[in-house]
Formats: sequence, structure tokens, C-alpha cells
Amino acid sequence: MTFLDVGGARLAASTSGSPDDPAVLLIMGAGASMDYWEPSFCSALADAGRYVIRYDHRDTGESTSYPPGRPGYTSDELFADAAGVLDALGVARAHVVGMSMGGAIAQLLALRWPSRVRTLTLISTSSIAGGEDLPSGGFVSPPQPDWSDEAAVLEYQVAVERALASPARPFDEAAAREFLTAVLARTTSPESAEKNHYATDGEGVRPGEKPADITAPTLVLHGTDDPLFPLPHGEALAREIPGARLVALPRTGHEFPRENHALVLRELIAHTA
Repeated sequence: MTFLDVGGARLAASTSGSPDDPAVLLIMGAGASMDYWEPSFCSALADAGRYVIRYDHRDTGESTSYPPGRPGYTSDELFADAAGVLDALGVARAHVVGMSMGGAIAQLLALRWPSRVRTLTLISTSSIAGGEDLPSGGFVSPPQPDWSDEAAVLEYQVAVERALASPARPFDEAAAREFLTAVLARTTSPESAEKNHYATDGEGVRPGEKPADITAPTLVLHGTDDPLFPLPHGEALAREIPGARLVALPRTGHEFPRENHALVLRELIAHTA
């Protein structure tokens, strides 16, 4: 674990493998810390000869936290943190992997700083440009908890994980509860993590920014049962980015279950070779 000064914020980051190997930057989704890139996955990627970098977004994990509903940063600053992490670690170029909101950040990184991106891997996300008549999923967020009640917050987080998971695979509540307990233990303000990424001001996606202009070799990984961004979102994204390749993740919702680690590692290692 290390702490980086990025854009006026203190971001927690972790690296695996040798800095002499090709870098892989992992960017997680809204409200999610780097814990969602599990250590076993990162170690396997490092063992394949990659320098693996993951970090806590602002308001997640041990990074700078702001009052709930009042983020002290814009969406533009949140998006630019990915490039700032590379700068702080002295990494000129990286293979960039983004999931959900992290996939949107990865698209913008490839468009705004194309020389920094060796390859792009987009997981469970959608086009930053929208455009197609894509279906909405069936995800319904559980009622908000009393954020001062730690037990209630844990129950809420477990309920969210259940709602995002594929119904084709038994939901392992015990494993989810153990994992989320560890996540919450290193989260400065769970309420800020939940709310602040959605409360930012800023330009966001700029006019004219579209995946069709991405030049980095792109791999799209998408769950067949994603209730937030159904599979047609991944299919459309793969069509829009020139030369992109789509790999469907079977029995997968808006999640990154351990049973898919082997498939994702195989695809990611080949894509970043």
C-alpha cells in the first residue's frame, strides 16, 4: 500500500509485480474501492509478468474523503485521477482495465491521453456517448440504510451485491458478507462512497468524445446477466470501437465473481501480451 498525491487529493494505491514489467492499471466502478480487484486476481496477473496497479477512488477506501453529498472535486478531476496515478508512479504507458464507471474513465483516458494507453479492456460498462436505443436492466437499489448503524450498512451492501449478481448462479451470502466487512473496515465514510461520485459537478464527457475514436486495441468483457447494463450495452460498445473484441462472461451479473477469474485472466493476459 502506498499513498499518492494526485490533483490535490491523497489516493491510496497498491502495486503487484515488478515495475520493469508492462503496467496494467485497474480502475473500479462508482463507489467501489480497489478491494474489488481481489489480491488473488492481481497476484495471478503479476505472476504472468505484469506490473499491476490498483487504487482507491476519492471517497472510497483510504483515499481522501469528503462530507456525504458534498464532494470536494469535480467529475473531471475524478476522471483525471487515473492518469494522475500513472504520473505519480512514474508510469508512461499502461494497459488500462476499467469496470462499470471505471470503464467510462478508461474510455476517456484512451481518448484524452491516447499515448498513455497500450491496450484497453472494458468490463461491464457502456458507451460514454450513448446513442443507441439500449435496454435498461432490472436492477433496483435497496432502501438506503441508517448510515450511522454499521450493521445496517453491511446488510445494505450485501443486499446491493445480491441485486447485482446473476440469478443463474447461487449467491454466496457468507462470502459476500466476509468480503464487504473487510471493505467497510477500510472505508473512511461508507455514505460518502455511496453518494459522492453521483453528486459531482463538472463537464463530464465533452461534446464529440465517442468510443468510435478510440485507437487502442480494445477487449470488451460483459456479463450475460448484467442487471445494470444488459449485454446489448457491451455488444454495442464492441461494435462502436474499431477492431474491438467482445467476450461474454457466462452466468455473470454486474459483478466480477471469482469463478470468472480464470476466464478473465486468460483473455486479459493474451490481450496485453
